[in-house]
Amino acid sequence: MTRSLRAVTGDGLDGSPLPHDIGAEQVVLGAAMLSPAALAEVRELLNGSEFYRPAHAIIWDAITALADRRDPHDPLAVGAYLGAAGLAKSGGAPYLHTLIAAVPTAANGGYYAHIVRDLAYARTVIAASGTLASAAWAASGDESADLRGKVAAVTASLAGADRRGWPDPVPLSAAPDVPPFPVWALPEWLGEYVASLAEATQTPPDLAGCLALAVLAVAAAGKAWVQAPAWSEPTCLYTVVVLPPGNRKSEVFRAMTAPLRDAERTLIEAARPRIAEAVIRQKIAEAEADKTVRDAEAAASSLDSDRKAAALIDAAEARLALESSEIPAEPCLFADDATIEALGSRLAGQGGRFAVLSPEGEIFSIAAGRYSGTPNLGILKQAHAGEAVRVDRRGRPAEHVDAATLTLGICTQPGVLGRLGATPEFREQGLLARILYAVPESRLGYRNPRPDPMPPAVRDTYTATLTALTLSLDALAEPHILTFTPDAAEAVTGLLEAVEPRFRPGGDLAHMTDWGGKLTGATVRIAGLLHLAAHARDGWATPISRATLEAAAEIGDYFTQHAKAAYDAIGADPAVADARAILQWIKTTGAAQVTARDLMRGLRNHFTRAADLTAPMQILEARGWIRSRPGAPAQGRGRPAAPTWDVHPDLATQPGDAQHPVTGTAARDLLRDTGQRD
Repeated sequence: MTRSLRAVTGDGLDGSPLPHDIGAEQVVLGAAMLSPAALAEVRELLNGSEFYRPAHAIIWDAITALADRRDPHDPLAVGAYLGAAGLAKSGGAPYLHTLIAAVPTAANGGYYAHIVRDLAYARTVIAASGTLASAAWAASGDESADLRGKVAAVTASLAGADRRGWPDPVPLSAAPDVPPFPVWALPEWLGEYVASLAEATQTPPDLAGCLALAVLAVAAAGKAWVQAPAWSEPTCLYTVVVLPPGNRKSEVFRAMTAPLRDAERTLIEAARPRIAEAVIRQKIAEAEADKTVRDAEAAASSLDSDRKAAALIDAAEARLALESSEIPAEPCLFADDATIEALGSRLAGQGGRFAVLSPEGEIFSIAAGRYSGTPNLGILKQAHAGEAVRVDRRGRPAEHVDAATLTLGICTQPGVLGRLGATPEFREQGLLARILYAVPESRLGYRNPRPDPMPPAVRDTYTATLTALTLSLDALAEPHILTFTPDAAEAVTGLLEAVEPRFRPGGDLAHMTDWGGKLTGATVRIAGLLHLAAHARDGWATPISRATLEAAAEIGDYFTQHAKAAYDAIGADPAVADARAILQWIKTTGAAQVTARDLMRGLRNHFTRAADLTAPMQILEARGWIRSRPGAPAQGRGRPAAPTWDVHPDLATQPGDAQHPVTGTAARDLLRDTGQRD
């Protein structure tokens, strides 16, 4: 039996035989009659037009017709379906049993179906070449445009012929399944404002939704903690929304933060008398310190040792009193930019609570070492967890913040997100794991030029409620601990139990256990914020309900799906990064078919073991870029054939450097001959 693309018999353009393999066709038909599973596999590749012998196409039609009726499709059933006339055209009833006898095992049906398919495609190419040759010979100078049209049409038909059974490939960098922000999970006053603002600005609701959580965190962080069953969480959050330029980010930021600015002005007015008093007290202390110094200097010439000692003690005490006379910083809830050093000063000056809300992602570039030359993540890590922070001030004693809480509400561009992976410390030290990501689809190109305006009542309610919440929490002398109702506390434990198996090999969070390990904690924080938002004036007096936790869990699921997409873009999933490397190599070589051996040789600097190919090839196959090809039937002893994959026709016919699809071996030779390296 012939098992290659070499022609066997037939009539080619020059009298040579057309490519076909009668034996392969017989095995395919026999396997289809023997096994429904084999038929299902073969039907993914063939539709009946690929058979070279007309009798085989007749038998195939009978088999598939019976299968579609869910009837048996064994030789007896096929013979009965064909009847006397059909059997006469297809070789008779004995031939059906000959087809069965030709099958060593039905499991090989897919392998031989690939052969039948490839030979049929080869015949299609030969026919197309004849059509093009005839058109080229017949063309005159005035018909060159028509000839080009025929070439394009024939080329398109060839591509279509080779595309059967292939799905549209899914880009590795795409996140087609990320859900929209669950606005309905927010309290009514907040959800209505988020939805109305998204409509009025024609922006994804994810932007306003994530900022809604951030502004709640600005109001609550440092003033409210959430007690989970076995640990506690601060109510600060790090949220990052990824959107390209032109998405009206600044407009949304101004609208969402306006009540915070109102509250901040109120706090500044209330603090002015206290600040003025502190300034006066410091001036008095400074004058007293200067006076005691002068007295000490005068006493230095005295012969009275007791006087000198007393003067020195008075001067020292006055200096200590001056140094301890701190002028309170003017209240400031958030800024839109800050260096890491400035964040430390802000946290110290604002009682350990501060936020950065910005439509740009500059803070990540600064943390990566733009100015210092080395990454500086200490405060970002400690202040997310509510830990103690030491703030060193130039020329002044260091200050300690017992429980610093920092909130980030950032919108950055896709390119910045991709560069987060370029700073290894971001993941090694846990910064990436602390971020709640949102990667919504941009509405650019689909925006309504006449959107519904923001209802004044919705805006007024948002402003009044958030302002009141911020001021009431700021007035708390000590941080308050929020607790869960018993059934909600049990549900928190259920969240821990549900997420744990997802970290195992093959789990959807196995490649991002750092982020997944903080998922339940983030959900607890969000539950606390939703609770305070729903009980804006007395939320600290009541426990968090199970319904609120379930709403927080829904938002947590949203962030989980978006975190997967973000980690994909960052390149934090090694398997996806490996899949990208393989895909790029295939594009560069134009390979139409690859084996594990091809990839190990072509990407020898990337892969050291054949086992390293398993995960990335599974990703490429799941996303439709490649298709596993059944191995050749085993013949005797020996090592089994290396795994082989067909490449999606759209990819194989659009190589980066090669002009024609080639096999993996030819591609390797091409790279060697042209001096290219991975």
